[in-house]
Amino acid sequence: METKVVQLRAHQKNIDRYEGLLQTKLSEVERQCIEKRLSEERLAMTMLQFMSPSLPAKAKGPFRSQTKEPY
Repeated sequence: METKVVQLRAHQKNIDRYEGLLQTKLSEVERQCIEKRLSEERLAMTMLQFMSPSLPAKAKGPFRSQTKEPY
């Protein structure tokens, strides 16, 4: 979980940096490049936020462990 927080902070820092760069004077090519990177960072951050944690070994449901649990 701590790794996820670190990754989210890194993505947010990159997003902030790219948004700051967009406020400066840029050529059209530079602007397009930064907008692309900004979009990629936002997507990566969104995906990371909504990724499901892996299921524990004794999870219930169709993905439960293959070993039988005692009754």
